Formats: sequence, C-alpha cells, structure tokens
Amino acid sequence: MTSQQHRKRITRASLAAAASLTVVVVAAGAAPGAGPSSPAGTPKLKLVAASKSVTVDRWEGESGVYLDLGTYITVDKAPLEFQVTRKSYKDPVVARQILRDGTTTRTKTLPTGTVKDFSGLPGFLEVTVTDAAGRVAAETKGTFCPNNASGRIRPDAPAKSHYPESCPTNPFTLGSVWGVEKGWASNSSTFDYDKPLDLPVGEYTAKVAVAKKYRDLFGIPDDRPTIKVTVRKVSDGGEGGVGVTGERSDAHHAAGHGDHGASHGGHGAPHAGHEASHGITALHYGPRGADAPTPPALSHALEDRGTAHHLGDGPGHTDGSRIAPALKANAERPTGRAGVPANVPKPDLRSLPAWDIAITDGEDGDVPGKDYLAFSANVWNAGPAPLVVDGFRTPGADLMDAYQYFYDANGKQVGYTPTGTMEWDPRIGHEHWHFTDFASYRLLSADRTEAVRSGKEAFCLANTDAVNYLVKNANWHPYNTDLSTACGQQNSLSVREVLDVGSGDTYTQYRPGQSFDITDLPNGTYYIQVIANPSKRLKETNLNNNVALRKVILGGTPGARTVKVPPHQLIDAH
Repeated sequence: MTSQQHRKRITRASLAAAASLTVVVVAAGAAPGAGPSSPAGTPKLKLVAASKSVTVDRWEGESGVYLDLGTYITVDKAPLEFQVTRKSYKDPVVARQILRDGTTTRTKTLPTGTVKDFSGLPGFLEVTVTDAAGRVAAETKGTFCPNNASGRIRPDAPAKSHYPESCPTNPFTLGSVWGVEKGWASNSSTFDYDKPLDLPVGEYTAKVAVAKKYRDLFGIPDDRPTIKVTVRKVSDGGEGGVGVTGERSDAHHAAGHGDHGASHGGHGAPHAGHEASHGITALHYGPRGADAPTPPALSHALEDRGTAHHLGDGPGHTDGSRIAPALKANAERPTGRAGVPANVPKPDLRSLPAWDIAITDGEDGDVPGKDYLAFSANVWNAGPAPLVVDGFRTPGADLMDAYQYFYDANGKQVGYTPTGTMEWDPRIGHEHWHFTDFASYRLLSADRTEAVRSGKEAFCLANTDAVNYLVKNANWHPYNTDLSTACGQQNSLSVREVLDVGSGDTYTQYRPGQSFDITDLPNGTYYIQVIANPSKRLKETNLNNNVALRKVILGGTPGARTVKVPPHQLIDAH
C-alpha cells in the first residue's frame, strides 16, 4: 500500500486584542515546579535556532520553496501544556494553559480569539527574508503547534513525551491537548503547503522572532535568531542541480511537497483511497484519501534529509509521527460462551458531519462521463473503552469471522461477542481486510428520504484523527494509525483492528463505489448522512448518537454539476 501525505492549509487568523488572563485554581496534579524567578508551574520559553545556516531545495518546475529554518521553542522549569476545547460546533474554540507545580494546578484562559482551530497558535512566528542586496524578499507568519516534532535539550529531561504527536486539523475536532515536556524543545518552523515562497536560487538572510502578543502572553524573551539561507535548484534527473530521482519520490513527495492529494489507499488526515495527481489543485482532497492513513505534519527536520519515507520512531528518525505498528490479534478464536457483562466499559461510536465535499467526474475507477459527489467522513470513539475487533479465518476461506472484545478497568478481557465478518479488498489502494458494516453513507433528499446509497460499508479501522483527547480514557498515543500494517495482508490468518478512545477514522470518498453517483439526480437540496454501526452489531454505550447530517445544494448541468455547502453551525469546511 502506498500513501501520500496531505498538509491542511494553515489558517492565518488575526489575534483579537490582548486581554487579561483568567486564572482558576483546580485540583492538584503531579508535575515539576518552576524556578524561583517565576510563579510555580510556569514554564520558561525561549526561541532558538539549531544552526546558523540552512540549505533549501527548489525543485525544478515547482512554484517555490518550503522554508524550514530549524527554529525551536525550548521549554524549561515546567512543562508547556494547553487544553483546547469547544463546547459544541456553535461555540468558538477556547485554549487554556495548564500550570502544574506538584501541589496545585492552575489554568490560564488565553484571550478570546487567540486560537481559531486546533492546529496551533496562529501568527506565532514572524519571519523576514532579505536577499543579498538587503531587500525584503519574503515575509511570513507561522502557526506554532507545540506537538510538532520535538526532542530533549538536556540528558536529565524525561525520556519520552506523554503529549500527543500532532495538532488536529479535522474541522470537526472537539478537544485537543498540546504540550512540550520540561527539558524538551518543539520545532517552530511552519509554512503553508498551498503557498510556497517564491525565492529564486541564491543566498538570503532570514530573521525570526516570536510575535509580541505571544512574548507578552508567555514571557518569552525578544530573541531574534538570524539564519543564512541557501536556495539551490534541484531537478528530477539531477541535471543542473543536485537532485536524485529516488530521493524526490520517497522524501520530497512523502513530505507532501507540491501534492494536493492523499492516498487513503490503505484507508486524517493523522491520524488517514485515492491519490491526487501531482500539481492538481482543483479539488481539496482533505487529510486522507479513501483508504490512506493521514500521518500528522512530518518532522520538518527530516524533509530534506532523504529520510522522510522512514516515518515513525526509530534510530535516527524520532520524528513525532503518529504512524504505529499494528496490534496483533489473539492467537486463536475465543472459547467458551460468548457474553457481554452488563457493567463492562464499552466504546461510544459517533459520526462527524461530512466535509471536503466536491464534484468529481470519473476519477479513480468511477465511470467517465458520470457526475459523482465526493466527501470525507469520520466515525470516532468517545469511549470510555476502545473498540477492539479481531478477525479469524478458516484456512482457505474468503471471509474472516469477527469478534468484539470487552475489558474491565484493569485491562483484563471479560467478554466477547460475534460481530459480523471481515472481507479482503483486492483493489489497488486498499489491499487489506475490511470490517463490514462499520459505517454507512447515504445521500438524502430534502425530505430526508434516501436518494442514493454509497457502496462503501466495509472499513479498515485506524486512528487517523484526534477528535477529542479530553474525553475519559482518551489515548494520546493510539496504535493502528498506519493502515499498511493495521489491517493485515491477503495471506493473514487473523487480524486485530482497533479504534481507540478519543480518535476517529476518516475516509475520503474517492475510491470506486465510495462516492454518490448524482448523474441522474435533479438539482436541489440534499443531506449527506453518515451512520456509525448501521446494523447495530457492535455493542456501545449509546446507540442514539450515531448519525450525522451535512446539507448540500446541487446545481449546474450534466457534466458540469456544482455543489454548494452551507456552514454547519460555526464550521465552514466544504
């Protein structure tokens, strides 16, 4: 299975006027205290540059460069931590800084409007690039995600970070945690993948600073590192530059450079199918194609090393990605009488409204000349228990028998129940075992009656999107985030698929049978309906919150159909 990473556009929202911080004292929590020069639990932040010079590649035929300057925010005295939430899609996003001193926990609510979404602190880093003559060649502002690729700055710092490994970009995220451990640093270099900087080959100087609003808010010194930037030309074949074809295909493209598509060819993203052609910008494909995993933003420090295809933690590339190995199924089928104890914790599957909605014409195996309505959809687990499904195959059989497992508060298995089947999907871009009847998609007419049903009703479960990491028992480091390993191979005898608490599984409807054929539908108002657990075979805590609707308005003429997508409350994600 192959996958392409897609970078969501960074919204550069302006900050509201600074206001006083609201301070609330809550229950005690365990964390190191701060030094005597600042209130207990207050982290000491500093902007640093890893080196005095960087080399940036400008690939032949592309419109610019992605400026990774290798700047970091170091954190000491106490961890830097935020809880970011919204009560509902009718309410704005609110960020609260968490200050722990070992005896008490204080929360500081950031000024209204500081954050607009869950991708980080907007307008945090200000960069000015001048050419050899001293003329300003570019000015940019970047969003700072504390969960970006990070590492220790001294040997006595915690060996591992317990914070999540990316900032969510799903438009329907409800809750997130951002953090940097004490004694760690987080990469602050960010850029908009839809808007590369048009810097010709040559020598430049970049001056970097933290915006004054954030310096005042967090007590950050006004340090302004200066970095020499060399922009060099790189071609596919290496002629006229230093590029190597193999490096570009693995590192450059895996990092998302120049691509506006994702492969959910193993399935937000990440996190997670179809691949968009290089350079296509007409459609916004979202964080994940129909079957492709969506890793979070790749470590910027790796993008030009030729190691970007080695995602995950390992020797020489601890990059903060969420790609993880698959969990193993039980060695054999469960024995004894099936049963689900009444008081056992269960998952709570919920659907998100559809987004990334677009009209397509004969893409990725659909019939040319027909009109299709494509969209992204997500089913997530609000907990308090993970969804754990094992599939077991009788040798030579085409289907696996699927079982849902249940565990007590100590993690001991206390029950199981048969819950359908798993089937092998041989199509290119899938090529793994799908759990049947996990979700269902329907296009409803204005009177809410069914107009078209999607053929997609079998899924490889993976934790591609952090939807709400503040629910009870949320796992900030879920397994099964990489569908290339999570859902088995054609010769697998058993498979385990897991949807962890707080995470969701995103599919983009671009694969054959996964989009609505609207060729013969009249123009008018419709609703995309996403249903979790449509056959109610999975045991949940609540079966009354499994359906989500998104209004769409179809127009145009055959071969040139259009779709308008009204906002869903405060969410204006098409």
